[in-house]
Amino acid sequence: MKIFKNKKILISEISMQKNIAFVPTMGSIHKGHISLINRAKKKFKTILVSIYVNPKQFNSKTDFKSYPRNLNKDIALLRKLRINYLYIPEYNDIYSFNTKSKIYLDKFSKTLCGKYKPGHFKGVINVVNRLLEIIKPHTIFLGIKDYQQLTLIKMHISKNKIETSVMACPTIRESNGVALSSRNIRLNKHQFGIASNVYKYLKKNKKEIFSINLKYGKKKFKNKINLLGVKKIDYLECINLKTSRVAKNNKENYNIFIAYYIGKIRMIDNL
Repeated sequence: MKIFKNKKILISEISMQKNIAFVPTMGSIHKGHISLINRAKKKFKTILVSIYVNPKQFNSKTDFKSYPRNLNKDIALLRKLRINYLYIPEYNDIYSFNTKSKIYLDKFSKTLCGKYKPGHFKGVINVVNRLLEIIKPHTIFLGIKDYQQLTLIKMHISKNKIETSVMACPTIRESNGVALSSRNIRLNKHQFGIASNVYKYLKKNKKEIFSINLKYGKKKFKNKINLLGVKKIDYLECINLKTSRVAKNNKENYNIFIAYYIGKIRMIDNL
């Protein structure tokens, strides 16, 4: 595994390679990231992983500073996975050049997490766009757990006719159902149990939540989720996975989307 911290040296190394699989991360590598890497390895010989905690997508300096980081552990783990390249840029390496593609944000960016985290998705698309221009990968591998982010990246790539395919990969969960996330490391045992109970409740009541969502509002279900130990719920919505709009018929292919807080830790999921 070759490690790069400078984009010019990285570009010099990979410029002649046409079939790079790219897995962008913010570090704290977990089984979800490993799943993306393993899927990439099944289709491509050359795997490039990036680790960059992007300040532009955080709404709070405190949240940015407290984001889980363990670079030495990540490097050791990625070596074992035998990836080809690891890119660990600094801020100036990412943001010191003008991009060819303009940031495209569909109106879907204003809903769900976008409603509660102004500027978040602009920051996400900005950094992904820059990474794509540096690396020029054949395919970028992203998890469905971050469905809104995944969808907006796909829309940006399509709008700008960027020659990178998007591979959407299934959500990887703990044995108790909690979707894997770097932030999970901040949960204590009791909080981890609360997150598991939320997942199980949503899975069990998915159809009923949809019907209530259309007819009576979601207050009943939000109250029940609060009783499980959740501090606050940002949203609970049923979204059509094809149109990225609120589902209007239970025959549609939809998921329940939720963002909630356990203590100070914000959790998101869709199922």
